[in-house]
Amino acid sequence: MAHSTLHSGGASLPAVADSAVEEATYRKITLRLMTFLFFCWVLNYLDRVNVSFAQLQLKHDLGLSDAAYGLGVSLFFIGYILLEVPSTLLLRRIGARKTVTRIMLLWGGISTAMAFMTAPWQFYLARTLLGAAEAGFWPGIILYLSYWYPAKRRARITSRFLLAIAVAGIVGGPLSGYILQNFMDVWGFRNWQWLFFLEGLPAVIAGVVAYFYLIDRPQEAAWLTDEQKRLVIGALEEESRSKPHDAPSNLLAALRDPRVYVIAAGWATVPICGTILNYWTPTIIKQAGVSNLLQIGFMSALPYIVGAIAMLFIARSSDLRLERRWHFVSVTTAGAAGAVLLTLVTHNWLAAIGCLSLVSISYFAAAAIIWTIPPTYLKGTAAAGGIGVISSLGQVGAFFAPIVLGWVKSVSGSFSAGILLVALFTFVGGIAVLLGVPRERRAQ
Repeated sequence: MAHSTLHSGGASLPAVADSAVEEATYRKITLRLMTFLFFCWVLNYLDRVNVSFAQLQLKHDLGLSDAAYGLGVSLFFIGYILLEVPSTLLLRRIGARKTVTRIMLLWGGISTAMAFMTAPWQFYLARTLLGAAEAGFWPGIILYLSYWYPAKRRARITSRFLLAIAVAGIVGGPLSGYILQNFMDVWGFRNWQWLFFLEGLPAVIAGVVAYFYLIDRPQEAAWLTDEQKRLVIGALEEESRSKPHDAPSNLLAALRDPRVYVIAAGWATVPICGTILNYWTPTIIKQAGVSNLLQIGFMSALPYIVGAIAMLFIARSSDLRLERRWHFVSVTTAGAAGAVLLTLVTHNWLAAIGCLSLVSISYFAAAAIIWTIPPTYLKGTAAAGGIGVISSLGQVGAFFAPIVLGWVKSVSGSFSAGILLVALFTFVGGIAVLLGVPRERRAQ
Protein backbone atom coordinates (compact mmCIF):
# COMPACT_ATOMS: atom_id res chain seq x y z
CA MET A 1 0.00 0.00 0.00
CA ALA A 2 1.50 3.27 -1.10
CA HIS A 3 1.93 5.98 1.44
CA SER A 4 3.32 9.49 1.36
CA THR A 5 4.82 11.96 3.80
CA LEU A 6 2.24 14.51 4.76
CA HIS A 7 3.07 18.19 4.73
CA SER A 8 1.17 21.21 5.98
CA GLY A 9 1.92 24.43 4.12
CA GLY A 10 5.38 23.14 3.19
CA ALA A 11 6.26 22.14 6.78
CA SER A 12 6.59 18.52 7.93
CA LEU A 13 4.16 17.23 10.56
CA PRO A 14 6.87 16.88 13.27
CA ALA A 15 7.85 20.53 12.71
CA VAL A 16 4.22 21.63 12.91
CA ALA A 17 3.74 19.57 16.08
CA ASP A 18 6.87 21.07 17.68
CA SER A 19 5.66 24.55 16.81
CA ALA A 20 2.26 23.81 18.33
CA VAL A 21 3.88 22.60 21.57
CA GLU A 22 6.05 25.70 21.68
CA GLU A 23 3.11 28.04 21.15
CA ALA A 24 1.06 26.21 23.77
CA THR A 25 3.94 26.47 26.26
CA TYR A 26 4.42 30.20 25.87
CA ARG A 27 0.66 30.77 25.87
CA LYS A 28 0.52 29.01 29.25
CA ILE A 29 3.38 31.12 30.61
CA THR A 30 1.79 34.32 29.39
CA LEU A 31 -1.59 33.51 30.89
CA ARG A 32 -0.09 32.37 34.19
CA LEU A 33 2.49 35.11 34.78
CA MET A 34 1.84 38.04 32.49
CA THR A 35 -1.85 38.34 33.33
CA PHE A 36 -1.01 38.99 36.97
CA LEU A 37 1.97 41.25 36.22
CA PHE A 38 -0.22 43.13 33.76
CA PHE A 39 -2.75 43.80 36.52
CA CYS A 40 0.03 44.91 38.91
CA TRP A 41 1.42 47.29 36.31
CA VAL A 42 -2.04 48.80 35.72
CA LEU A 43 -2.34 49.55 39.44
CA ASN A 44 1.27 50.67 39.63
CA TYR A 45 1.01 53.11 36.75
CA LEU A 46 -2.42 54.35 37.77
CA ASP A 47 -1.00 55.34 41.16
CA ARG A 48 1.95 57.06 39.53
CA VAL A 49 0.00 59.32 37.18
CA ASN A 50 -3.32 59.89 38.95
CA VAL A 51 -1.69 63.02 40.35
CA SER A 52 -2.29 64.60 36.92
CA PHE A 53 -6.03 64.48 37.68
CA ALA A 54 -5.73 65.18 41.40
CA GLN A 55 -3.78 68.37 40.67
CA LEU A 56 -6.85 69.97 39.07
CA GLN A 57 -8.11 70.44 42.67
CA LEU A 58 -5.02 69.54 44.72
CA LYS A 59 -3.07 72.64 43.69
CA HIS A 60 -5.73 74.94 45.11
CA ASP A 61 -6.11 73.08 48.41
CA LEU A 62 -2.37 72.78 49.08
CA GLY A 63 -1.45 76.17 47.60
CA LEU A 64 0.72 74.80 44.76
CA SER A 65 1.66 76.77 41.64
CA ASP A 66 2.24 75.05 38.29
CA ALA A 67 5.99 75.26 38.94
CA ALA A 68 5.58 73.73 42.41
CA TYR A 69 3.43 70.95 40.98
CA GLY A 70 6.08 70.27 38.32
CA LEU A 71 8.71 70.06 41.05
CA GLY A 72 6.59 67.57 42.98
CA VAL A 73 6.17 65.41 39.89
CA SER A 74 9.93 65.48 39.30
CA LEU A 75 10.86 64.58 42.88
CA PHE A 76 9.44 61.14 42.17
CA PHE A 77 12.47 60.42 40.01
CA ILE A 78 15.15 61.13 42.66
CA GLY A 79 14.64 57.95 44.66
CA TYR A 80 13.62 56.14 41.50
CA ILE A 81 16.91 56.92 39.75
CA LEU A 82 19.12 56.25 42.78
CA LEU A 83 17.58 52.86 43.56
CA GLU A 84 16.97 51.43 40.08
CA VAL A 85 20.27 49.56 39.84
CA PRO A 86 20.31 48.20 43.43
CA SER A 87 16.69 47.05 43.10
CA THR A 88 17.31 45.29 39.79
CA LEU A 89 20.43 43.58 41.10
CA LEU A 90 18.46 42.53 44.17
CA LEU A 91 15.78 40.98 41.97
CA ARG A 92 18.46 38.86 40.29
CA ARG A 93 19.52 37.66 43.74
CA ILE A 94 16.19 37.15 45.57
CA GLY A 95 13.78 36.75 42.62
CA ALA A 96 10.78 38.57 41.18
CA ARG A 97 8.30 37.22 43.74
CA LYS A 98 9.84 38.99 46.74
CA THR A 99 10.78 42.06 44.70
CA VAL A 100 7.28 42.66 43.29
CA THR A 101 5.78 42.04 46.74
CA ARG A 102 8.04 44.66 48.33
CA ILE A 103 7.40 47.24 45.62
CA MET A 104 3.62 46.83 45.56
CA LEU A 105 3.22 46.93 49.36
CA LEU A 106 5.35 50.05 49.76
CA TRP A 107 4.00 51.70 46.66
CA GLY A 108 0.34 51.10 47.51
CA GLY A 109 0.80 52.17 51.12
CA ILE A 110 2.46 55.47 50.19
CA SER A 111 -0.06 56.20 47.43
CA THR A 112 -2.96 55.58 49.81
CA ALA A 113 -1.35 57.80 52.47
CA MET A 114 -1.23 60.69 49.98
CA ALA A 115 -4.96 61.09 50.64
CA PHE A 116 -4.07 62.71 53.96
CA MET A 117 -1.66 65.42 52.72
CA THR A 118 -2.27 68.90 54.10
CA ALA A 119 0.84 70.87 53.09
CA PRO A 120 3.15 71.24 50.06
CA TRP A 121 6.10 69.65 51.87
CA GLN A 122 4.06 66.49 52.40
CA PHE A 123 3.35 66.38 48.67
CA TYR A 124 7.07 66.66 47.93
CA LEU A 125 7.96 63.99 50.50
CA ALA A 126 5.28 61.59 49.29
CA ARG A 127 6.37 61.90 45.65
CA THR A 128 10.01 61.27 46.64
CA LEU A 129 9.11 58.19 48.68
CA LEU A 130 6.81 56.96 45.93
CA GLY A 131 9.69 56.98 43.44
CA ALA A 132 11.98 55.16 45.88
CA ALA A 133 9.32 52.50 46.49
CA GLU A 134 8.68 51.90 42.78
CA ALA A 135 12.35 51.82 41.76
CA GLY A 136 13.24 48.60 40.01
CA PHE A 137 9.75 47.50 39.02
CA TRP A 138 9.99 48.24 35.29
CA PRO A 139 13.65 47.17 34.70
CA GLY A 140 13.06 44.25 37.04
CA ILE A 141 10.17 43.01 34.93
CA ILE A 142 12.26 43.44 31.76
CA LEU A 143 14.96 41.27 33.37
CA TYR A 144 12.31 38.80 34.55
CA LEU A 145 10.94 38.45 31.00
CA SER A 146 14.43 37.50 29.81
CA TYR A 147 14.26 34.49 32.19
CA TRP A 148 11.20 33.16 30.36
CA TYR A 149 11.09 34.47 26.77
CA PRO A 150 13.77 34.34 24.03
CA ALA A 151 14.59 37.48 22.02
CA LYS A 152 12.34 36.62 19.09
CA ARG A 153 9.29 36.90 21.37
CA ARG A 154 10.36 39.78 23.57
CA ALA A 155 9.06 42.84 21.69
CA ARG A 156 5.60 41.33 21.41
CA ILE A 157 5.45 40.23 25.03
CA THR A 158 6.87 43.58 26.18
CA SER A 159 4.25 45.37 24.09
CA ARG A 160 1.52 43.34 25.74
CA PHE A 161 2.93 44.22 29.13
CA LEU A 162 3.03 47.89 28.11
CA LEU A 163 -0.65 47.66 27.27
CA ALA A 164 -1.09 47.92 31.03
CA ILE A 165 -0.02 51.57 30.79
CA ALA A 166 -2.61 52.09 28.08
CA VAL A 167 -5.25 50.36 30.19
CA ALA A 168 -4.24 52.55 33.15
CA GLY A 169 -4.76 55.58 30.92
CA ILE A 170 -7.97 54.28 29.33
CA VAL A 171 -9.53 53.17 32.62
CA GLY A 172 -7.80 55.69 34.85
CA GLY A 173 -8.98 58.76 32.98
CA PRO A 174 -12.72 58.08 33.22
CA LEU A 175 -12.34 56.54 36.70
CA SER A 176 -10.39 59.50 38.03
CA GLY A 177 -12.80 61.92 36.37
CA TYR A 178 -15.75 60.09 37.94
CA ILE A 179 -14.21 60.17 41.42
CA LEU A 180 -13.35 63.86 41.12
CA GLN A 181 -16.82 64.67 39.82
CA ASN A 182 -18.80 62.67 42.39
CA PHE A 183 -16.75 62.39 45.59
CA MET A 184 -16.37 66.05 46.50
CA ASP A 185 -16.63 66.42 50.31
CA VAL A 186 -18.04 62.90 50.82
CA TRP A 187 -17.68 62.14 54.56
CA GLY A 188 -15.77 65.40 54.85
CA PHE A 189 -12.92 64.43 52.48
CA ARG A 190 -12.00 66.26 49.27
CA ASN A 191 -12.39 64.52 45.91
CA TRP A 192 -8.62 64.24 45.32
CA GLN A 193 -8.26 62.53 48.72
CA TRP A 194 -10.76 59.88 47.67
CA LEU A 195 -8.86 59.54 44.39
CA PHE A 196 -5.57 58.63 46.08
CA PHE A 197 -7.23 56.35 48.63
CA LEU A 198 -9.47 54.37 46.26
CA GLU A 199 -6.76 53.94 43.62
CA GLY A 200 -3.94 53.17 46.05
CA LEU A 201 -5.48 50.47 48.25
CA PRO A 202 -5.74 47.76 45.51
CA ALA A 203 -1.94 47.89 45.05
CA VAL A 204 -1.46 46.83 48.68
CA ILE A 205 -3.74 43.84 48.13
CA ALA A 206 -1.88 42.91 44.90
CA GLY A 207 1.41 42.99 46.81
CA VAL A 208 0.17 40.35 49.24
CA VAL A 209 -1.09 38.16 46.39
CA ALA A 210 2.25 38.48 44.51
CA TYR A 211 4.14 36.72 47.32
CA PHE A 212 2.05 33.57 46.95
CA TYR A 213 1.46 33.64 43.19
CA LEU A 214 4.65 34.50 41.29
CA ILE A 215 7.33 31.99 40.22
CA ASP A 216 10.94 33.12 39.82
CA ARG A 217 12.28 30.72 37.14
CA PRO A 218 10.93 28.16 34.65
CA GLN A 219 12.69 25.37 36.57
CA GLU A 220 10.44 26.10 39.57
CA ALA A 221 7.13 26.20 37.68
CA ALA A 222 5.12 23.19 38.85
CA TRP A 223 2.42 24.14 36.33
CA LEU A 224 4.80 23.41 33.40
CA THR A 225 5.42 19.84 32.26
CA ASP A 226 9.01 18.55 32.11
CA GLU A 227 8.87 18.80 28.30
CA GLN A 228 7.72 22.42 28.48
CA LYS A 229 10.46 23.28 30.97
CA ARG A 230 13.10 21.75 28.67
CA LEU A 231 11.71 23.70 25.71
CA VAL A 232 11.85 27.06 27.52
CA ILE A 233 15.25 26.49 29.12
CA GLY A 234 16.67 25.16 25.84
CA ALA A 235 15.52 28.24 23.92
CA LEU A 236 17.14 30.55 26.48
CA GLU A 237 20.40 28.57 26.49
CA GLU A 238 20.53 28.64 22.69
CA GLU A 239 20.05 32.40 22.76
CA SER A 240 22.81 32.77 25.34
CA ARG A 241 25.23 30.83 23.11
CA SER A 242 24.34 33.03 20.13
CA LYS A 243 25.21 36.28 21.91
CA PRO A 244 28.35 38.08 20.70
CA HIS A 245 31.49 36.73 22.36
CA ASP A 246 32.36 40.26 23.49
CA ALA A 247 29.02 40.73 25.29
CA PRO A 248 29.70 42.28 28.72
CA SER A 249 29.15 39.77 31.52
CA ASN A 250 29.59 41.94 34.61
CA LEU A 251 28.41 45.36 35.73
CA LEU A 252 31.74 47.18 35.34
CA ALA A 253 32.12 45.88 31.79
CA ALA A 254 28.59 47.06 31.01
CA LEU A 255 29.40 50.52 32.35
CA ARG A 256 32.35 50.71 29.96
CA ASP A 257 30.20 49.70 26.98
CA PRO A 258 29.11 52.77 24.95
CA ARG A 259 26.01 50.90 23.76
CA VAL A 260 24.60 51.13 27.30
CA TYR A 261 24.60 54.94 27.06
CA VAL A 262 23.21 54.97 23.53
CA ILE A 263 20.33 52.73 24.63
CA ALA A 264 19.83 54.97 27.68
CA ALA A 265 19.51 57.98 25.36
CA GLY A 266 16.87 56.07 23.42
CA TRP A 267 15.03 55.04 26.56
CA ALA A 268 15.05 58.67 27.77
CA THR A 269 12.69 59.59 24.95
CA VAL A 270 9.97 57.45 26.54
CA PRO A 271 9.65 59.11 29.98
CA ILE A 272 10.17 62.51 28.34
CA CYS A 273 7.16 61.88 26.08
CA GLY A 274 5.42 60.46 29.12
CA THR A 275 5.82 63.78 30.93
CA ILE A 276 3.40 65.36 28.47
CA LEU A 277 1.09 62.36 28.21
CA ASN A 278 0.90 61.28 31.85
CA TYR A 279 1.16 64.51 33.82
CA TRP A 280 -0.23 67.31 31.65
CA THR A 281 -2.87 65.76 29.33
CA PRO A 282 -5.83 66.76 31.55
CA THR A 283 -4.47 70.31 31.81
CA ILE A 284 -3.88 70.53 28.04
CA ILE A 285 -7.45 69.37 27.34
CA LYS A 286 -8.84 71.80 29.91
CA GLN A 287 -6.79 74.61 28.37
CA ALA A 288 -8.24 73.69 24.96
CA GLY A 289 -11.74 74.55 26.20
CA VAL A 290 -13.14 71.49 28.02
CA SER A 291 -14.23 72.19 31.61
CA ASN A 292 -16.28 69.16 32.72
CA LEU A 293 -14.03 66.86 34.78
CA LEU A 294 -15.72 63.65 33.62
CA GLN A 295 -15.40 64.72 29.97
CA ILE A 296 -11.73 65.52 30.52
CA GLY A 297 -11.30 62.03 31.95
CA PHE A 298 -12.85 60.32 28.93
CA MET A 299 -10.99 62.51 26.43
CA SER A 300 -7.69 61.82 28.21
CA ALA A 301 -8.16 58.11 27.46
CA LEU A 302 -8.23 58.57 23.67
CA PRO A 303 -4.47 59.07 23.07
CA TYR A 304 -3.76 55.94 25.14
CA ILE A 305 -6.09 53.88 22.96
CA VAL A 306 -4.40 55.07 19.76
CA GLY A 307 -0.91 54.53 21.18
CA ALA A 308 -1.73 51.03 22.45
CA ILE A 309 -3.17 49.83 19.14
CA ALA A 310 -0.25 51.26 17.15
CA MET A 311 2.26 49.69 19.56
CA LEU A 312 0.91 46.17 18.99
CA PHE A 313 1.32 46.42 15.21
CA ILE A 314 4.73 48.11 15.40
CA ALA A 315 6.12 45.62 17.97
CA ARG A 316 4.92 42.69 15.88
CA SER A 317 6.58 44.14 12.81
CA SER A 318 9.82 44.66 14.76
CA ASP A 319 9.84 41.05 15.99
CA LEU A 320 9.00 39.49 12.62
CA ARG A 321 11.76 41.46 10.90
CA LEU A 322 14.10 41.27 13.91
CA GLU A 323 14.76 44.95 13.25
CA ARG A 324 14.83 47.54 16.04
CA ARG A 325 16.70 50.65 14.92
CA TRP A 326 14.50 51.90 12.07
CA HIS A 327 11.31 50.99 13.88
CA PHE A 328 12.54 52.98 16.87
CA VAL A 329 13.56 56.12 15.00
CA SER A 330 10.29 56.10 13.07
CA VAL A 331 8.15 56.22 16.20
CA THR A 332 10.32 58.79 17.99
CA THR A 333 10.15 61.04 14.93
CA ALA A 334 6.36 60.71 14.97
CA GLY A 335 6.31 61.66 18.64
CA ALA A 336 8.56 64.68 18.06
CA ALA A 337 6.28 65.82 15.23
CA GLY A 338 3.22 65.44 17.45
CA ALA A 339 4.85 67.53 20.19
CA VAL A 340 5.76 70.31 17.74
CA LEU A 341 2.25 70.39 16.29
CA LEU A 342 0.78 70.45 19.79
CA THR A 343 2.22 73.93 20.33
CA LEU A 344 0.18 75.19 17.35
CA VAL A 345 -3.25 73.81 18.34
CA THR A 346 -3.54 74.72 22.03
CA HIS A 347 -7.14 75.97 21.73
CA ASN A 348 -8.54 73.13 19.59
CA TRP A 349 -9.26 70.06 21.73
CA LEU A 350 -9.75 67.70 18.78
CA ALA A 351 -6.44 68.65 17.17
CA ALA A 352 -4.74 68.55 20.57
CA ILE A 353 -5.91 64.96 21.11
CA GLY A 354 -4.59 64.07 17.64
CA CYS A 355 -1.18 65.46 18.53
CA LEU A 356 -1.22 63.75 21.93
CA SER A 357 -1.97 60.50 20.07
CA LEU A 358 1.25 60.87 18.06
CA VAL A 359 3.15 61.45 21.31
CA SER A 360 1.40 58.35 22.71
CA ILE A 361 2.48 56.21 19.74
CA SER A 362 6.07 57.23 20.37
CA TYR A 363 5.72 56.62 24.10
CA PHE A 364 4.35 53.09 23.82
CA ALA A 365 6.05 51.74 20.71
CA ALA A 366 9.47 53.14 21.60
CA ALA A 367 9.30 51.51 25.04
CA ALA A 368 8.32 48.15 23.53
CA ILE A 369 11.23 48.23 21.09
CA ILE A 370 14.07 49.74 23.14
CA TRP A 371 13.91 47.08 25.87
CA THR A 372 14.43 44.25 23.41
CA ILE A 373 17.94 45.59 22.77
CA PRO A 374 19.85 45.31 26.12
CA PRO A 375 19.43 41.52 26.58
CA THR A 376 20.94 41.07 23.11
CA TYR A 377 24.26 42.63 24.17
CA LEU A 378 24.41 42.01 27.93
CA LYS A 379 24.50 38.82 29.97
CA GLY A 380 24.82 37.70 33.59
CA THR A 381 25.33 40.46 36.13
CA ALA A 382 25.76 42.92 33.27
CA ALA A 383 22.19 42.26 32.16
CA ALA A 384 20.74 43.03 35.60
CA GLY A 385 23.00 45.98 36.35
CA GLY A 386 23.08 47.29 32.78
CA ILE A 387 19.30 47.30 32.49
CA GLY A 388 19.12 49.18 35.79
CA VAL A 389 21.73 51.70 34.62
CA ILE A 390 19.89 52.26 31.34
CA SER A 391 16.61 52.76 33.16
CA SER A 392 18.16 55.15 35.69
CA LEU A 393 19.98 57.29 33.14
CA GLY A 394 16.90 57.45 30.96
CA GLN A 395 14.88 58.79 33.86
CA VAL A 396 17.18 61.79 34.32
CA GLY A 397 15.28 63.51 31.51
CA ALA A 398 12.02 62.58 33.20
CA PHE A 399 13.26 64.37 36.33
CA PHE A 400 13.95 67.66 34.58
CA ALA A 401 11.08 67.64 32.07
CA PRO A 402 8.20 68.25 34.56
CA ILE A 403 10.17 71.01 36.29
CA VAL A 404 10.83 72.74 32.96
CA LEU A 405 7.25 72.35 31.73
CA GLY A 406 5.80 73.55 35.04
CA TRP A 407 8.16 76.53 35.21
CA VAL A 408 7.50 77.54 31.60
CA LYS A 409 3.73 77.27 32.20
CA SER A 410 3.97 79.46 35.34
CA VAL A 411 6.13 82.11 33.69
CA SER A 412 4.54 82.34 30.24
CA GLY A 413 1.10 80.81 30.70
CA SER A 414 1.89 78.40 27.85
CA PHE A 415 3.57 75.01 27.47
CA SER A 416 5.00 75.76 24.02
CA ALA A 417 8.69 76.33 24.77
CA GLY A 418 8.92 73.33 27.08
CA ILE A 419 7.09 71.05 24.66
CA LEU A 420 9.44 72.06 21.84
CA LEU A 421 12.37 70.96 24.03
CA VAL A 422 10.63 67.62 24.56
CA ALA A 423 10.28 67.28 20.77
CA LEU A 424 13.98 68.01 20.24
CA PHE A 425 15.20 65.47 22.82
CA THR A 426 12.80 62.83 21.51
CA PHE A 427 14.07 63.22 17.97
CA VAL A 428 17.75 63.21 19.04
CA GLY A 429 17.24 60.06 21.14
CA GLY A 430 15.82 58.24 18.12
CA ILE A 431 18.76 59.24 15.94
CA ALA A 432 21.21 58.11 18.65
CA VAL A 433 19.76 54.59 18.59
CA LEU A 434 19.73 54.48 14.80
CA LEU A 435 23.41 55.42 14.57
CA GLY A 436 24.79 53.91 17.78
CA VAL A 437 23.18 50.47 18.06
CA PRO A 438 24.56 47.73 15.79
CA ARG A 439 22.17 45.90 13.51
CA GLU A 440 20.78 42.85 15.32
CA ARG A 441 22.27 39.50 14.31
CA ARG A 442 20.01 36.51 13.81
CA ALA A 443 20.87 33.37 15.66
CA GLN A 444 22.29 30.71 13.38
